[in-house]
Amino acid sequence: MVVPLEHVIILSGILFAIGVLGVLFRRNALVIFMSIELMLNAVNLALVGFSRYYNSVDGQVFVFLVMTLAAAEVAVGLAIIVALFRNKQTVNVDEINLMKG
Repeated sequence: MVVPLEHVIILSGILFAIGVLGVLFRRNALVIFMSIELMLNAVNLALVGFSRYYNSVDGQVFVFLVMTLAAAEVAVGLAIIVALFRNKQTVNVDEINLMKG
């Protein structure tokens, strides 16, 4: 049983759109962070779908690189969020104004 490429791309587009909406409309830094991860995973799904459709391993290699990038992003991003929470006692991006004196 093979899933058609159109279904994979539609699912990937829906997941990416949910991620974009999460970044645009949510104010919690953790939710924004998770939305960015959802967008990265949507791109990974599209890459794997194209890779399978064209019988090539190139897309899967790119997925491995994107997953490595996402792991580094998680490490740095969570460290920044924890540091902000320790200093400001909030993760709401509207209340964090570090550039103001």
